[in-house]
Amino acid sequence: MSLVSGREPFCGAMDAALLLNVEGVKKTILHGGTGELPNFITGSRVIFHFRTMKCDEERTVIDDSRQVDQPMHIIIGNMFKLEVWEILLTSMRVHEVAEFWCDTIHTGVYPILSRSLRQMAQGKDPTEWHVHTCGLANMFAYHTLGYEDLDELQKEPQPLIFVIELLQVDAPSDYQRETWNLSNHEKMKVVPVLHGEGNRLFKLGRYEEASSKYQEAIICLRNLQTKEKPWEVQWLKLEKMINTLTLNYCQCLLKKEEYYEVLEHTSDILRHHPGIVKAYYVRARAHAEVWNEAEAKADLQKVLELEPSMQKAVRRELRLLENRMAEKQEEERLRCRNMLSQGATQPPAEPPAQPPTAPPAELSTGPPAEPPAEPPTAPPAELSTGPPAGPPAELPLSPGHSLQH
Repeated sequence: MSLVSGREPFCGAMDAALLLNVEGVKKTILHGGTGELPNFITGSRVIFHFRTMKCDEERTVIDDSRQVDQPMHIIIGNMFKLEVWEILLTSMRVHEVAEFWCDTIHTGVYPILSRSLRQMAQGKDPTEWHVHTCGLANMFAYHTLGYEDLDELQKEPQPLIFVIELLQVDAPSDYQRETWNLSNHEKMKVVPVLHGEGNRLFKLGRYEEASSKYQEAIICLRNLQTKEKPWEVQWLKLEKMINTLTLNYCQCLLKKEEYYEVLEHTSDILRHHPGIVKAYYVRARAHAEVWNEAEAKADLQKVLELEPSMQKAVRRELRLLENRMAEKQEEERLRCRNMLSQGATQPPAEPPAQPPTAPPAELSTGPPAEPPAEPPTAPPAELSTGPPAGPPAELPLSPGHSLQH
């Protein structure tokens, strides 16, 4: 059954409404559900369609999930932005369709939720559907939400009607939870697992998959870090873990030849933490790949200053850099030679036609003129005959279980 069929009664005449023992909420069942009331334990995923209407005679529709063909879902116990929805949903059976009248005390934040839903429908970040209550104060500070009807609702809060169709309830063990759905404790537990999995995939040469694992772990830690005071002990502990994972992520990017992104991430780390040896080493390799010779040498020199025991690895990188620069110079020399050769062999342009004048003088009967000589070119320079350099040295990836360099 669809959300609403036929004409629903005006919200002011809900005599048959059920009370949920919650102030400011009334429920009318439009279509009965099936089975027993589901077990809505913490972590359960609830999937449903909804329609939001004003409490006016026209029952003006504000939002309808079926219009975007995208069911809504929330996680029980995750402090969803519109907390009353959890109360409404946990009163329903699967396939039930019910109408809820909610007073202003429950609907004040709905304009902000609605803005997120509309942004998602326009193809923007789908996690906007799941913005939690933290940070709402900042959003209230804006003078507009970008939608005239929502600005009106925010300026003058009013009762709203929610027609909800409950589609499915999944126990926490029945679905793969995304990291943003995890509790703080669960996020801390999953980070070393993701870290170790990223290291395993890197060693197998599966760099795209490894980088995804590192990214997921970084997101968990960044989320936890927002709850700490900057530069205090716990914040710094999380920052160290983030930097370790970011540098592992950068090693994946080097393998995928995404050198400029490596330069961006490593430079950001070094701006805040100028003593991290691995950041200089990884950045030096990225500079070398894009022929930034001076910058690569400066970073390798910094590695030696901070960690003299890495002298062998630094010397190896310097030999690779020298060979790479020599190859580039040879390529440039050959390109210039080819350009000069092409220019010298081009036939001269025909002179413009001249108007007839006096009869032409008798042509000379002497020997024909020699063709123009080609400009002399130097033989190609010999490349260095020193011992060939091997593949670049890899710094060991930080082990997942300790999250240390």
